Amino acid sequence: MSIRKKILIVFACLIVICAALLGLVYFKILHPNDMFYGNYEMQGVDVSSYQGEIDWKVLASKGIDFAFIKATEGSEHIDERFEYNLENALKTDLICGAYHFFSFDSSGKQQAEHFIKTVEKKSGMLAPVIDLEFYGDYEKSPKDSSDVVPEVLDMAKALEEHYGVKPIIYATGKSYDKYIKESELADYPLWIRNVYFKPLFVGDWVFWQYSDDARLEGYKGEEEHIDMDAFFGDKEKMKDYTIK
Repeated sequence: MSIRKKILIVFACLIVICAALLGLVYFKILHPNDMFYGNYEMQGVDVSSYQGEIDWKVLASKGIDFAFIKATEGSEHIDERFEYNLENALKTDLICGAYHFFSFDSSGKQQAEHFIKTVEKKSGMLAPVIDLEFYGDYEKSPKDSSDVVPEVLDMAKALEEHYGVKPIIYATGKSYDKYIKESELADYPLWIRNVYFKPLFVGDWVFWQYSDDARLEGYKGEEEHIDMDAFFGDKEKMKDYTIK
C-alpha cells in the first residue's frame, strides 16, 4: 500500500471519529462541559413553572449556591410559580434572582413596568435578568437589531434606575451575535448559554448556563430536567451583581 493511500485512510478515519464525537455531543451522550464547570466555585440553577412544585430546602442542599427564578414574560404574563418559588427560595441560604423572558412583540418600556410591578426590590437579591433569545417564528425570521436593541436598552435602563444595579442579559450564541456583540448591550453583564462547550467567543461572561438536562432532587413537574449554571467568581464577587 502506498504512503499516499495510507495517509488518506488515516485522514478518513479521523473524520469518522470526529463526526462520531460531535454526534455524541449533539445528542448529549457526551458532555464536554463536565470537564470545565467544576472549575467554578459558585454553582446554581434557573427554574420556572416547568419544574413544578419545588421543595427549596431539598434543592438548596444539592450543591448549589444561587438560583434564578422566572418572574415575567412580555408585558402581561407572570410565571404561575414565581411568588411561591421566590418566597421559599429566599428562606434558604441560596442567593436568588428573578428573570424576565423578553418579548419581541411588546415595547421595552412596557416590559420593564411589568417586571417592576411584579418583582419587589429586595437587598441581596441578584440583579434582574433580561432573557433575550429567539422563540417561535423569530427563530427562523429574527427581527433586525435596529428594532430590538433599542427596546432592550429601554428595558435595561428602566430596570437599572429602579433596582440600582445593572441588569444581567441572558443570551444564546445566536442572540448574542445578532443583538449584543456589536451594540450597547455588550456593556451589560452577560449570562451566556452554551450546553455543549465552554463559551470562548462571546466576550466577558459573568454567568454560564452549561447544562439543560441535569437532574436534581427537590422538584416534580412536567420537566424532569433542570438548567445548571456557573458564576465567574466567588461569593464576594457575586455581591457586585446584587441589589444593594
